[in-house]
Amino acid sequence: MPMLSDLLSDVVSDVEAVLLFSPSSSHYRQFADADLDEDLIVVAPENATDAEIYVELPLEFDNVRDRIRFGIEGALERGLVETEDAVACSVRVFGGESDGVVRVRVTESMRSGIYDLFANSRAEPGVIRDVFEVAIELGKKGQKGKPVGALFVVGDAGKVMNKSRPLSYNPFEKSHVHVGDPIVNVMLKEFSRLDGAFVISDSGKIASAYRYLEPAAEGVDIPKGLGARHMAGAAITRDTNATAIVLSESDGLVRAFKGGELILEIDPEEY
Repeated sequence: MPMLSDLLSDVVSDVEAVLLFSPSSSHYRQFADADLDEDLIVVAPENATDAEIYVELPLEFDNVRDRIRFGIEGALERGLVETEDAVACSVRVFGGESDGVVRVRVTESMRSGIYDLFANSRAEPGVIRDVFEVAIELGKKGQKGKPVGALFVVGDAGKVMNKSRPLSYNPFEKSHVHVGDPIVNVMLKEFSRLDGAFVISDSGKIASAYRYLEPAAEGVDIPKGLGARHMAGAAITRDTNATAIVLSESDGLVRAFKGGELILEIDPEEY
């Protein structure tokens, strides 16, 4: 009679690499001491295990599928895995020690740009995450129950300020408040009903609200149906090292632009 391990052997057979997601030191040591033929890759916020092969995970991602895709994309970007490789991912699903193993076939579609958006942006990954959370919350609830649009430009704030002009008094001109603070997030939601973009520094400091962006839009190609707010967001990221996060008033989706291109699209109702 076959053992359970025999029945599940297909999950780990013929894999080119094993990805350990945020392993404990003891869990990592078990794999490292086994002297595996497969490459052993640790994917975590920091290399606490002193792993030889390490991919930074700027965000943990509550959704396990997103966490795996993000880690694999990071490994792809670093040339640690290739398309068509089969990899085994050891992950935590219910907390505590790693409790699940997922077999994944690496595909070219996994090069989504999301890893680059977080790991290689001027702004700190946590700042980009905090801005996403504000935009997503606005997308879910709107402003006093009504749909609202908003534009957040994150990182390279000095250059962004030079390529924009004020539409009104800047309520953050002499303040030192940062996105992520619950009170500040409430302020951002309140000010979002007015025109103009928010400009946020690499470290999350709110540099300005009510900015009219003035980058050249020639040559910027965005999907049909997206309006001036998205065009401005895309164009400013082509002319600077900023990331633009845009909440659409018409369809309620949150989109991220970098390098003049659409990188990520999120439906707040499904987040």
